[in-house]
Amino acid sequence: QVQLVESGGGLVQAGGSLRISCAASRSIFSISTMGWYRQAPGKQRELVATITNGGSTNYADSVKGRFTISRDNAKITVYLQMSSLKPEDTAVYYCNAAKRGWGAFEYWGQGTQVTVSS
Repeated sequence: QVQLVESGGGLVQAGGSLRISCAASRSIFSISTMGWYRQAPGKQRELVATITNGGSTNYADSVKGRFTISRDNAKITVYLQMSSLKPEDTAVYYCNAAKRGWGAFEYWGQGTQVTVSS
């Protein structure tokens, strides 16, 4: 059974930093593009950042220069280091694992709450 388990969310003051993690099932991690998405109350889920199995990254404009996505293949974990946090970063952050093309799949974690106070 594939699992994505997020951790590390919490409450932080504006301007602060936080790192969230997502532990994935070994069966999919090495072939997946891993990503972080977020959903604020009353808003649609949006892309935050992705990282391919080759290490290429992509960021939403709103987090460029502040957030860093990384993956540790040995620990089958993807991280999102968030710095210079703003109240508008407050959301539930979801981990995503996806593969396109032949044998395509997509899995989601249960989400972790990040709250940035002003």
